Amino acid sequence: MSNGKTQIKKYLSFLILIFCVPLLIYIGNSVFKNKQYSFISLGIAIIVCAAFFLSFEFKRHSEIKIVLIAVLTALSISGRFIFEPLPGFKPVTAITIITAIYFGSQAGFMTGSLTALISNFYFSQGPWTPFQMLAWGIIGFFAGLLSSQLKKHKWFLICFSALSGVLYSLIMDIWTAIWLDNTFNLARYITALTLSAKSTVIYAVSNVVFIVILYLPARKIFERIFKKYNIT
Repeated sequence: MSNGKTQIKKYLSFLILIFCVPLLIYIGNSVFKNKQYSFISLGIAIIVCAAFFLSFEFKRHSEIKIVLIAVLTALSISGRFIFEPLPGFKPVTAITIITAIYFGSQAGFMTGSLTALISNFYFSQGPWTPFQMLAWGIIGFFAGLLSSQLKKHKWFLICFSALSGVLYSLIMDIWTAIWLDNTFNLARYITALTLSAKSTVIYAVSNVVFIVILYLPARKIFERIFKKYNIT
């Protein structure tokens, strides 16, 4: 009976989120006329993150799994603090990918998005925060989907880590273009990508460095823990 109630709450929650999208578009066009595209894109980014949070909330997880995901999220946040003096050189993406490989797409999305949300209380919150949450979350989501291949092929893991740095920049520069022009201006977007090319390369390289350093030790630890506590 409790499972049935949980399913009903889950479906109702997602229906509410789906209803919020047209509501956001209406409010954006009616109230925020000069910034309607910025408001709508920001709102949709928040809704997407909320949908993943709800999906994780309604799925049953073991206590050990939740603790491990929380620890990885804390390490990701700490890594962003520690490497603050080195712009673009962060372990966040690598830890997000590792989380997704061993705990699934939802956990990867949660780790990436929560890292952005919590760490920005120090780095400063703003309309860019939901886009950072979405960008790192999407990287974790795809890492979970491709986990079997990422485990088998080291070269694929390295390439995915590097491309994740590019994907992060592509998503964040969409926000830059929309927020500056209140619409998606392709010329502005290309300019933003060009100006951020150096940072994108540094971030892609840092992802590879951290995944090479962290992946093997993490794999040994998780395999030992999974075997000990019979976690699948």
